[in-house]
Amino acid sequence: MNFHSLYDQGFARVAAVTVPVHPAQPLANANEVIDVARELDAKGVAAAVFPELGISGYAIDDLLLQDVVLDEVTEALHRIAVQTKDLLPILIVGAPIRNDGSLYNCAVTIHRGKILGVTPKLHLPNYREFYEKRHFVTPGPTTPSFIDTTAWGFVDDDCASASVPFSPITIDVEDVPGLVIAPEVCEDMWVPLTPSTLAALNGATVLMNLSASPITVGRAEDRRLLVRSLSARLNSAYVYCASSAGESSTDLSWDGQTMVYEAGDLLAEGERFKAGGRQITIADVDIDRLVTERTRQNSFKDNADRYLGEDQGLKATAPMDVYTQLNPPRTDLGLERPVDRFPFVPDDPERLAQDCYEAYNIQVHGLVQRLKAIGNPKIVIGVSGGLDSTHALIVAARAMDMLGRARTDILAYTMPGFATSDHTKSNAIALCESLDIPCQTIDIRPAARQLLADMGHPYADGNDTYDVTFENVQAGLRTDYLFRIANHNGGIVLGTGDLSELALGWCTYGVGDQMSHYAVNTGVPKTLIQHLIRWVAASGQFSDRAGEVLTSILGTEISPELVPAKPGEKMQSTQDKIGPYNLQDFNLYYVLRRGARPSKIAFLAEKAWADVNAGEWPAGFPEGDRVAYSLEEIVKWETLFLRRYFTQQFKRSALPNGPKVVAGGALSPRGDWRMPSDVTGARWIAELEEAVAGVPHSGVPATQTKEN
Repeated sequence: MNFHSLYDQGFARVAAVTVPVHPAQPLANANEVIDVARELDAKGVAAAVFPELGISGYAIDDLLLQDVVLDEVTEALHRIAVQTKDLLPILIVGAPIRNDGSLYNCAVTIHRGKILGVTPKLHLPNYREFYEKRHFVTPGPTTPSFIDTTAWGFVDDDCASASVPFSPITIDVEDVPGLVIAPEVCEDMWVPLTPSTLAALNGATVLMNLSASPITVGRAEDRRLLVRSLSARLNSAYVYCASSAGESSTDLSWDGQTMVYEAGDLLAEGERFKAGGRQITIADVDIDRLVTERTRQNSFKDNADRYLGEDQGLKATAPMDVYTQLNPPRTDLGLERPVDRFPFVPDDPERLAQDCYEAYNIQVHGLVQRLKAIGNPKIVIGVSGGLDSTHALIVAARAMDMLGRARTDILAYTMPGFATSDHTKSNAIALCESLDIPCQTIDIRPAARQLLADMGHPYADGNDTYDVTFENVQAGLRTDYLFRIANHNGGIVLGTGDLSELALGWCTYGVGDQMSHYAVNTGVPKTLIQHLIRWVAASGQFSDRAGEVLTSILGTEISPELVPAKPGEKMQSTQDKIGPYNLQDFNLYYVLRRGARPSKIAFLAEKAWADVNAGEWPAGFPEGDRVAYSLEEIVKWETLFLRRYFTQQFKRSALPNGPKVVAGGALSPRGDWRMPSDVTGARWIAELEEAVAGVPHSGVPATQTKEN
């Protein structure tokens, strides 16, 4: 395995291509295809799709019925095959094809000098500006399922005549696991039951559409809607291209739209109305992702069995299977697709605002429902001045507003310990005051000293022994106080811990911050919480004074504040111990949502994080916090993540209730993630180590504190 090879990492490079059209000049159009094919080969493209009837031209009307044109079409296809037999890409081109006395609008698939199949268009438009039934027919009961291409100059190596499927096909690329390609032609995408649907149910992961599709105002957006929805619904990649410059402009115009979507996500879109008509839109499709999504969504297989089973009505319409080998380059070709630094946080400002609105309201409404269901108790919450307790507090405040209750029914407590800073404590008190929430202070240090002394801990004798016991005594006392206060006041303890802390086990089990009566943040990753707080402040959910305090809290170092810092030393930093949340949330998303191999996660993390100036940053992300990470750092922190993710499962197995928030998943044992607590992550770590062997990186760091 080459760690930096996209093909070894489960991707396949595809392209949607438009070229200048030479109306009724098939050989000239073939030359355009051949020139692009050479460029695609150099770029390591596995498969490319060209526009509908691109070999003849789409808008040539009755010239489609002229033998001069049709004879040259077969000559052009032969030329493409011969000239590209040593090239990598599978080429899908559009051509008018004669078969059994009729003319068909077809996608012709060519690879390594052979025709793999000829796929006729199944649905001919004959409305608005389209009159395809004037020239073409669709396959019927008497249409042959194969076509003999001997007359085109082809002789199959394995049989006397080059007889290939004349039907919908799926092209299984045997040496690229999971890469199964299916072409469909233009209108076939617009019908209720598309050929691509049947192809996907038959195993196709990459769907390619050859379209002519003249442009009118608004049609480009209609195409995007269809392509995006098909790719999402079919758990597939959908590669689309439309005709461009050179088609007849007698009554129509052409924009050459090209795009690649994967499971509803836009990977690439080309320039429309490109001068000269040549546009190559390349994207690297995550084949592993598509296969995994279909495996997880077991209703996908159920649907295939229902409609394509042996005794089912659509069995006869299922595409034929053909096979080829690609022998792709196993070298570093880069990666042609966006990789978000923050998978849980959209880069687009409008989408981020929408996600924050939804996440906040999911949390608020979840808490409202729980309070109503159990008799509207008071809320007891510990506030530290950090991100998590801050966000839980503003969720609680809005919940009380929705219930028509006074915010004084929220009982907030600051509980300073041995390392609590004046900054965080004052922020916690100021936030409560700005929200009209009563806040009391309970100094836990006397109780902690007594408990440490009772157990004979060295700290009681004046030693600076700041071990896991020292830390957990403080965390445990805080939780113990909160539960007893809740008992005393007829309330419930509102948990503040977030999804990222649960993934890493960065919480104290049982009588500690792992436990509460209801936990509103357990579905929210750390990297999203800061944006939620920023959105709450910016959208005016509370007073201007509250917004100012929230802004101050956003600039605070993430710290458990359990270990005192010596004079001149930096305060205790969570991220120094368990790694940057930037990377750990990246790791969490790809483990939880994608089930990706550790080596692939590291590969993607390097693409996302190696260059601080590359790619997009979420709206409002502070300039001073924008950083880059080397592969060495990525591997170091991913190794720590894997170690902790497996060893800390016991904490997640006993989670209190709390709402799932992000599509990336949650860790509740009643929801997205179930795992035995005694499973080891050694094999995952070994897979990562083996993949990056020879690449400098640190060894496995020791797991740091807060183990239980």
